[in-house]
Amino acid sequence: MSLYSVQKVLFQLNNDAAARKRFAADCDALLAEYALTEEERRALGAADVGRLHLMGVHPLLLAPFAGRSGLMWPDYLAALRRAREQAQHLDAKSQSRKGKAIQNNY
Repeated sequence: MSLYSVQKVLFQLNNDAAARKRFAADCDALLAEYALTEEERRALGAADVGRLHLMGVHPLLLAPFAGRSGLMWPDYLAALRRAREQAQHLDAKSQSRKGKAIQNNY
């Protein structure tokens, strides 16, 4: 994962109208200029703010990007909340499996 590159893309999109225009016209070409994983490219291209938040992107960088992507404030907050809840649920499942595996070893 290249959090720095993701945040750099978001900073550019949040502050540079020409970059936003390029992103809207051909996001793949713009994203190819950065050292991003395929998952990061997909999340940025889909404006998946929940996924980006779970990757570690700060909400203050995500908020303007979300708004320019058409996401209303309540929906943005709900996306962050849903992502955190899903991550907690997956973490709890993982911890449960680890606990069962440890028990089975004894």
